[in-house]
This record gives sequence, structure tokens and C-alpha cells, in this order.
Amino acid sequence: MLFLGVVFGGIIGISLGLTGGGGAIFAVPMLVYGLGCSPREAVMISLVAVGITSLIGFLQKWKRGEAELRTGALFAVAGMVGSPIGGWLARQIPESLLMMLFSILMLSIAGVMWRRARRAAEGTQVCIPRDPASAPQSYRSDGPGCQRDTEGNLILTSRCARLLLLVGVFAGILSGMFGVGGGFLIVPALVVFSRMSMLRAVGTSLMVIAIVSFSGVFVQVSAGQLIPWQLTLAFVAGGLTGLWGGRLIGQGLSTALLQKVFSVAILGVGLFVLVSSMVSG
Repeated sequence: MLFLGVVFGGIIGISLGLTGGGGAIFAVPMLVYGLGCSPREAVMISLVAVGITSLIGFLQKWKRGEAELRTGALFAVAGMVGSPIGGWLARQIPESLLMMLFSILMLSIAGVMWRRARRAAEGTQVCIPRDPASAPQSYRSDGPGCQRDTEGNLILTSRCARLLLLVGVFAGILSGMFGVGGGFLIVPALVVFSRMSMLRAVGTSLMVIAIVSFSGVFVQVSAGQLIPWQLTLAFVAGGLTGLWGGRLIGQGLSTALLQKVFSVAILGVGLFVLVSSMVSG
């Protein structure tokens, strides 16, 4: 069982190293159907393992300048608000229904990731003058709300802050309910809403996932949920090894290809979880 925990943790680590999130969605199904954990126990193990693995990954990227602390902190604060809400919701829902909702989330993510892969090759930053008032009116009224100055720094207007906070809260709710990091939501949100490069979005996402995951652990422990340390540490060990491997693999693969592979895998696991939860329910 501990060996499988290392293997499954390695798969999660590889996904975090490759994309900054997305693959952590596999953690709960692996723990429930592969190792026989209860859904609530699986959420706890996933939060701890994903949090530690993401923290290590973020520190490595931060040293190379591949993360934005201010933007990440804004997301993380919002996520910490949403995480207790998600934890409370999870305790009100029967475990069979919780897994069914989780499968629906997986199917939705698979669709989003596939569409993103088909439209990929984004990741370029659009810069405007440091003073937003001097930008052309046609450009200032365009886009989802966040802009960057000529040096690439985020211009944090009230509209931009509201957008980032809203997505952060939603990611926190998902983290508290299902033990996922929310990187599948955070990375595209950083690219689209804050006009961040894909490289920096991955590093910043790892920072947010780590903080939100640890917030979720605190909420779960406060509610009386115990941490099965042996299996959790095995999962973490595999995750850290996979994180290193994911970075090496990612050097030779395109983002679009990675997204397509993950979307197909998530689709398959989501269908399996949906059928299993319907049969057991």
C-alpha cells in the first residue's frame, strides 16, 4: 500500500512539475479507488501532499524569477477565504454524492483543458504605458480587466483585483471540497486575466496551491479529521520525486500537447469515478 502511495504521489508530482496544476485532480480518485481510502481521508492526504509538493516547486521557480509574489498573494488570500467554505460544504454532503460531484468537476476540467489546448500558443504579454490613462481608449476598454505596464508589471486596478479575488475564492472552495490544488483554474486565470506569461503563471500557481492547500489542512484538522501520516508521507515522497521528473519531461514537450494528454486522462478517470459512484450509490 505504501509503495502504491509513492507511485501515485509521483504521478501527481509529475503533473505539478509539468503544468503547475491540473494533475492534482487525480489524487482523490487514486486514493479512494486505488488505495481504499474514504473520500474525506483522501481529501486530507491530497491537501497535505499537494501543498508540500507545490511549495517545493514554487521555491525552485521563485529562485529563477518565474513567479509573481504580489499577484500570487492576492490569489492565495482569496483562496484561504474559499477553502473553509469548501470544507464545510464537503461535510454536509454524503460521500457517494461528493464523489459524483467530483467526477462532474473532472469532466468539466477535461473539456476546458482540451479547448485551451486547441487555442493554445497564447502566453504572450501585452504591455501598455505605466499610466493607464495614456493608453488608447479602444485598448483600455478591451480585455478582461487587467493590464501591464511597459516593464511587464501588473497594474492592479479595482476591477482587476475583483476578478483575481473571485477566481481565487472559487479555487479555494474547490480545494476545501475535493482536496485539489485548483491549478487547472489558477494557471489559465493568471494568463487570461492578469496577462501573465505561461512560464510565470505555472510558478505563481504553485505558490497559490501551496498556501490554499495548507489552509485546507488547517480547516480539516480543526473539524476533527485525522492525518494518516504513513500514507501521506509516502504520497509526499512520490510527489517530490515526480516534481523533479516533471520538469525534465516538460523541457521537450509543448504546452498544447501536455494539455491534450491531461484532458484525455482526466476524462477517462472522471467517467470511471462517475460510473463507480452511481453504482455504489
